[in-house]
Amino acid sequence: MECLLGYAHAPLTPIICPSPIYASKTRRNVSFRAKLSDESDPLLQSAIDAASLRFQETHRPEPLFVDPYAGCLVPPNIKMDLKKSSHHYSVATKFIDDKLLRTANHMDGLKQVVLLTDGMDTRPYRLNWPNSTVIFDISPERVFKKSAQKLDGVGAKIPRSCLLLQVPLESSDLEKCLHAKGFNGNQPSIWAMQGLPVMTLASFEEILFIISNLAMNGCFFFGELPAWLAETEIGIKSNTKKWMDKLFMSNGFQVDMISYNEAAKSLGRELAPGDYKNILFVAEQLRFSNEQMETWRREFQRVEEEGDEDGFEEL
Repeated sequence: MECLLGYAHAPLTPIICPSPIYASKTRRNVSFRAKLSDESDPLLQSAIDAASLRFQETHRPEPLFVDPYAGCLVPPNIKMDLKKSSHHYSVATKFIDDKLLRTANHMDGLKQVVLLTDGMDTRPYRLNWPNSTVIFDISPERVFKKSAQKLDGVGAKIPRSCLLLQVPLESSDLEKCLHAKGFNGNQPSIWAMQGLPVMTLASFEEILFIISNLAMNGCFFFGELPAWLAETEIGIKSNTKKWMDKLFMSNGFQVDMISYNEAAKSLGRELAPGDYKNILFVAEQLRFSNEQMETWRREFQRVEEEGDEDGFEEL
């Protein structure tokens, strides 16, 4: 597939009992490779643009959220725009923050959170995660390392008893890398996407396929994805919902598109004028993960063998 990295990004537009439906899914190797330059790196600039929006929101008289670490990620001469109306990105950030914490706080036992980000996501540090939360940050390694160095310099810490693990987006096999880091497909997980560099529809489909393999039945995937993915496929904006349903359902997810206007209204805010080229969504996994399927297969085999030992030919 074509890689996710190395694209030109517009400023301030940062970019979620078994039946036949639970059929086993084959794994595919995924390769994300890119040669990143230094300060001209578009991925780094896009991440800084997003951090700038969080910095500006933090300094509003009544902010939707407070990001105490955004300041160390942005240039010292950042231009402030504190208009009364809220930027779409800020509304989406607040929506995702709230959805993450509500979902995590309703999960029993170990909490697995997978953030698909631009490398400068400060959620692991600024959100009040419940105990025993393991956060996997899938992002461009170069950007994440720059961000981690700056965050460490200002004393940023994740909550006690929680763990942050970075998974390089450039990994040749993201699924294998997540497993190597300790991800367990037999445990609940939450997946959120905001800012992940996506270059082609095929590359997003690969991401969705990986999440479908790893997320248990009933798990959630939400966030933002670029609207041009749908426009590239269908060319007609009015059919975006139908396109979303088809794409997500083919990977076992039931999806809802969330109106930015409605999200802003629920927060008592008015959106800033102008177009915003992302889609806000919430999806629920309807299939079993690969690990769930394998566990069920082994259990079925065990019961079958025990039945044979007791002299039964059929269960």
